[in-house]
Amino acid sequence: MDRLRRTRCRPALIACALGLTATLFAAGAMLLPPPDGPASTREDAAPATTGRPGDDLAAPGGDRDIQALRERLRRVPADHTGWAELGVRYVQRAQTSADPQYYAKAERALRRSRTLSEENNHLASMGLGALAAARHDFTTALQHAREAVHANPHHAPSYGVLSDAYLQLGRYDEAFKATQRMVDLQPATPSLARASYTWELRGETERAEGLMRRALDAAAGPHDIVFARNHLALLALDDGRPRDALVHAEKGLRSAPHEPALLAARARAYAALGRTEQAVADYRSAIARVPQPSTILALADLLQSLGRTREAEEQYELFRTTTRLFRTAGVAPEAEAVLFSADHGDIRQALALGRAAATQRPFVTSLDAYAWALHRAGRSREALRWADRALALGTRSALFHYHRGRMHQALDDTDAARGDLSRALDIDPHFHPLHAPRARAALDEIGPT
Repeated sequence: MDRLRRTRCRPALIACALGLTATLFAAGAMLLPPPDGPASTREDAAPATTGRPGDDLAAPGGDRDIQALRERLRRVPADHTGWAELGVRYVQRAQTSADPQYYAKAERALRRSRTLSEENNHLASMGLGALAAARHDFTTALQHAREAVHANPHHAPSYGVLSDAYLQLGRYDEAFKATQRMVDLQPATPSLARASYTWELRGETERAEGLMRRALDAAAGPHDIVFARNHLALLALDDGRPRDALVHAEKGLRSAPHEPALLAARARAYAALGRTEQAVADYRSAIARVPQPSTILALADLLQSLGRTREAEEQYELFRTTTRLFRTAGVAPEAEAVLFSADHGDIRQALALGRAAATQRPFVTSLDAYAWALHRAGRSREALRWADRALALGTRSALFHYHRGRMHQALDDTDAARGDLSRALDIDPHFHPLHAPRARAALDEIGPT
């Protein structure tokens, strides 16, 4: 239970896992991968999959591990540690399967653990923190993470939950300190990857990539290798280097040929390189295995950019359906849901969702999404203040700069607009299949200095 993963809070990012392994950054849902056995850590080892659904790394700690835990708990029902572990497995399973029904199961298991051992039960507290974070209730996540750290100040994964909660609440200095404590306690893949993200947020992408490579070198098993390769691919993609991203994704897919996150990363790389049919195929393969909303939306936008409107609308409708399911299960909307509503005409909903996200979870992606909703509602001057906050850390985001550039353009500040739009395309000329062409068109409209 010491190695944890996160989903990334990038404007896509998936992934925040407990140990950090998320889509480091899209969102704040935390995951706990299972212990790797004596499997080889070499990347040229035999693939850890048979090719059958559920057999690869798309669902580490999946149904077989859950069933084994349940069998053990039938024999020893008073095992509070077992109930805590089962609860965290359910949180992880909800994320890897995109099935929110597991959240209720997780809560029951974790509460059972708490009932059996209320004092100093750091594993249950950590699990409840992970569950709250997966539902994007970071205030509650912070409370449980503090309980876990107080009960066991030497348990590194609990600092991962603590860091994620602070991060999503916009308390960056405290988040960075918690991450450093995690690294000090356990300088392994989860903590090094989380440290990588703290530098990425501050725009120090070379330092972030260096730490992620250290996370790869420290990989304790195939799950860590796949995670590190995926996030190295994401770093390269967000830095406008699709060929490097393709290399990382394909190396990861050697170990896990059906891993949805790697398929989605490879799809982005293919799209940036103009290999759109291969991109569509990879996105469809990823969605067929795990219908993550961010992947569905990425495919829809790509199809729309290709003029395949009917197919795009099918995916947009699937995105609406999956986000409704998560909302029904108590998961607060992601920034991508705000952006989707803003871009697809439901401005009232975009403003409501965006305002709630930016005030309850003032992380950079929430601030940017609310700014974009305000801009789309014709409130560009108000939007600009939120956009400035989103970029205050120095985050190197093409999408953030594009959004702010369009706000400056709407306010007739052509110099500032030109600067932000040019910056967006300098960072990544393929940052979005629909918005990147719009950035170029906007620069043409503004004209040279």
